[in-house]
Amino acid sequence: MCLAIPARIARLEPDGLAEVDVLGVTRQISVDLTPQAQPGDYVLVHAGFAIEVVDEAFAQETIQLIREFPELAGEDLPANTAPA
Repeated sequence: MCLAIPARIARLEPDGLAEVDVLGVTRQISVDLTPQAQPGDYVLVHAGFAIEVVDEAFAQETIQLIREFPELAGEDLPANTAPA
């Protein structure tokens, strides 16, 4: 099973890429599938692609679940995401 992880777009780049924050880790992803995405938006990221723009409440709820159940994110989860 694969899971899409919420990420916040930090900045858009001119070549269809974006820099995002995924659970405290900065990554570069493609926003070709979500051309409406803007800096500050939350997107669901799967296999390096933003596949959907989601609202902040949904993103935060999902992030909290991932922190409570880190096995959901598998090896993609940074080590420092344990619940506070």
